[in-house]
Amino acid sequence: MIFPIFGGIGTTELIIILIIVLLLFGASRLPEIGKGIGQAIRSFKKGMSEPEEIDVTPKKPVEKKEEKEKEKEKEEEKQEKQKGE
Repeated sequence: MIFPIFGGIGTTELIIILIIVLLLFGASRLPEIGKGIGQAIRSFKKGMSEPEEIDVTPKKPVEKKEEKEKEKEKEEEKQEKQKGE
């Protein structure tokens, strides 16, 4: 067993997986895929090691459902008054 983190995957299984990947993606795309995976791992590690950024954008006040319903009722009353006039 080469990689103990993979459990029961041995050398033969890894070679078979690599051959299947080679057939699926082709030899020309494998370096691109490897580069993309490497960049993703690097950016993940960088994100984990950096301190969390503080969001300074002002938040919109959250209106409660009751306030919205009251506003709708007032608008409806105004519209009814305007129709009645």
